[in-house]
Amino acid sequence: MFHSFFPQPRLFFLSFAAYAVACVVLWFLAANGWGELVSLGGLVGFGYPEALAEGADEAAQAAFADAQGYALNFWFYQYFFIVTGLFIGGWARYSPHPWARWSVFGSAAILIGTWITVQLNVMINNWFGTFYDLIQKALAEPNSISLTEYYGVLGEFLIIALAYVVLFTILHFFSQHFVFRWRTAMNDYYTSIWPKVRKIEGASQRIQEDTQRFASIMETLGTAFIDSVMTLIAFLPLLWALSAQIGPLPVVGDVPGSLVWVALIWSLGGTLLLVLVGIKLPGIYFRIQREEAAYRKELVIGEDNVSRAELQTLGSLFHNVRLQYFTLYFHYLYFNATRIVYLQISVLVPYVALAPSIIAAGITLGLMQQVVRAFNQVENSFQFLVRSWSTIVELLSIHKRLAAFERAIRDQPLEGIEREAMTTPAQ
Repeated sequence: MFHSFFPQPRLFFLSFAAYAVACVVLWFLAANGWGELVSLGGLVGFGYPEALAEGADEAAQAAFADAQGYALNFWFYQYFFIVTGLFIGGWARYSPHPWARWSVFGSAAILIGTWITVQLNVMINNWFGTFYDLIQKALAEPNSISLTEYYGVLGEFLIIALAYVVLFTILHFFSQHFVFRWRTAMNDYYTSIWPKVRKIEGASQRIQEDTQRFASIMETLGTAFIDSVMTLIAFLPLLWALSAQIGPLPVVGDVPGSLVWVALIWSLGGTLLLVLVGIKLPGIYFRIQREEAAYRKELVIGEDNVSRAELQTLGSLFHNVRLQYFTLYFHYLYFNATRIVYLQISVLVPYVALAPSIIAAGITLGLMQQVVRAFNQVENSFQFLVRSWSTIVELLSIHKRLAAFERAIRDQPLEGIEREAMTTPAQ
């Protein structure tokens, strides 16, 4: 599953996780201050501004802060590309692999594209704060803003949204090719030893269907997970800063970074709840696919052998399939009910946290929108497992089947649920 596409996959992914954490820590502890010395931003108009003279007016201070922000952002992108290039270059040299161009460099391209989309989301979040403050000003006093000012702000959104749409479309197109290359790598590996694997139960389905679904779901979940992590990196500092601009929380009062803690506690609680409620689903999916494979095999053999695929046999096999699906439907009944109730209540959580500030008129409409959107971004990232659990369950099932397939290839014993005797048709 992984060795066919990635170089030394266990070490590759572990080193990536450790390296990513180290790079994030380095940025916040030291590297964000290196820009004035090494950034190339000055060559393209994003250099660090000179220090303000003492007693500078408010407009000059605002312009200085904007220039500092642009320079820091430009330096961050340089840092991001440098550390990413060092990682993929190091792996390309350390462990050459036939599919490294797609597995290593392709993963880096998806990582970079995902980060840029997260940054565009941050820009959109900031835009909503500006826009709703403008709306509040316009509604408070007639003609307090001009049409030019109003349409100008709308135009800013269109530019950001257009960039997001273009990047998202390109990233999705590239990801589709990435998935098929991964499937191709697995397909090439399994078919290269076809004389051995052809005798294994369900070999054709494992190679034709499960490889495609495994690669596709892994890419989808992997991208979603990276997006969640990067969203946290981008929005957590923003939400922490916004927490300082609101009043005390209900019941607990003033807490530093209050909105971050609310999002974290609520999301972790929901994740644990959904994991407990859906703990039986992976095993049921595994059994469904096993019964489906037995039913499909009997039909395929019956195409060429008139003594097979008799009505009684097919009825018995399909009965086994039906029992597993009905079991799945029952467990999804309470799982979906729990999940939907939790997600619906989640919509209200930021408004509950902001209740004292709203009642006391302590925040503007723009700030409220900015806080709610940032809170939802952080909360959704913390809720990665909650929102992806159904897909994760399907992936676990496919992984179980492919893992059992590979153990059979290596003549190793099956494990756990894979050793359960499959139901057989009544004769």
